[in-house]
Amino acid sequence: MQASRIRAHGRAFGHIAAFHPEMTALRRDLHAHPELGFEEQYTSKRVVEALKVCGVDELHTGLGKTGVVALIHGRRNSSGRMIGLRADMDALPMTEHNDFAWKSSKPGMMHGCGHDGHTAMLVGAARYLAETRHFDGTAVLIFQPGEEGFAGAKAMIEDGLFERFPVQSVFAMHNWPQMRPGTVGVNPGPMMASADRITIEITGKGGHGAHPYAAVDPVLVAAHIITAVQSIVSRNVRAIDSAVISLCAMQAGDPGAFSVIPGTARLVGTVRTFNPEVQAMVEKRLHEVCSGVALGLGASAHLNYERIYPATINTRDEARFATDVAQKLVGHEHVDRNMDPSMGAEDFSFMLQVKPGAYLRLGQGAENGQGACFLHNSRYDFNDDVLPLGAALHAGLIEQGMPLADDATPVGKSSSVSPTPVRSEA
Repeated sequence: MQASRIRAHGRAFGHIAAFHPEMTALRRDLHAHPELGFEEQYTSKRVVEALKVCGVDELHTGLGKTGVVALIHGRRNSSGRMIGLRADMDALPMTEHNDFAWKSSKPGMMHGCGHDGHTAMLVGAARYLAETRHFDGTAVLIFQPGEEGFAGAKAMIEDGLFERFPVQSVFAMHNWPQMRPGTVGVNPGPMMASADRITIEITGKGGHGAHPYAAVDPVLVAAHIITAVQSIVSRNVRAIDSAVISLCAMQAGDPGAFSVIPGTARLVGTVRTFNPEVQAMVEKRLHEVCSGVALGLGASAHLNYERIYPATINTRDEARFATDVAQKLVGHEHVDRNMDPSMGAEDFSFMLQVKPGAYLRLGQGAENGQGACFLHNSRYDFNDDVLPLGAALHAGLIEQGMPLADDATPVGKSSSVSPTPVRSEA
């Protein structure tokens, strides 16, 4: 295996680059053995084995069913501080269409979002931090299950994650194929939208397709609802705000019964927003529009609105700190400090509701096509070239967030990298 072709600054990157081959082997092993949310038995076992070899100080398993937490104490602990780093571990229920040696060995399961790479990067950071311990405090490494729709972060929190390990701040990163390798993106505010599920049950009156006047056609009602709900964003949401309503599935009748008007229809979709006030308004208007349209056509409609994931909102101080760490690592020209938010969703949002922190993007889309395939694509693969950079970025958050006294900037002196401020609550 080749050494990393990514260029970066600092001792952490140089140190970690030396065990790039081992990180790649772990990443590809995890890719070949994907597991869905809360079923990460093999993945958790491999993570625990690797962390033991790394020499972490404490290992805790079973948080959020299959989650793993490792503690690494710094050279000193006079600060009493703790910083958390999180990596997700689960795969997706999709069939892989790649043909390389490490492709999925499980039909219908695939690491199509790069969580295998996220896990390997955090293990790489663990090895470096345990070998060097060049910080004052405790690093809390969180290997989280069930990010893909299972709210594994919430499950770990409910299992006492932050009561047992009271970090002052928490950070996570996600690979981003739309950015070049060697680049980092962050926003000092919204990074990902909330994800809500909507189900609209329409009740009409079935009948013969040749005699629609004797029926109340729920398919027609569904068509009008599909069109009408698009007016909510265009006419109720301010242009400077953001919202998306997508009705992505419709179920009605039997395709083999071409002349039968069904009695019911169902629409399923999603709502994405950043602002809780916009989210509440969209939910209210959906209820009004769906019921009103259905009533006007002689039918009824019931909306079930489920709030799945909240928006992922970085806290400003932690985002600025993380950006400074990234800038010191790759240079200011390779860091996007005001990255456009994504309408996708992320359950790291639950952690950011409890603790200050930041969610970062790590570029991985190479010009030669490696790593450029977008997330949740059946031909996606994590770009192993960025493994040492991601691990070094994790390590930098720990070392610069909890510096040893000899490295700390004297009071009254400015610094391009400021440690995260101590806070007692989010």
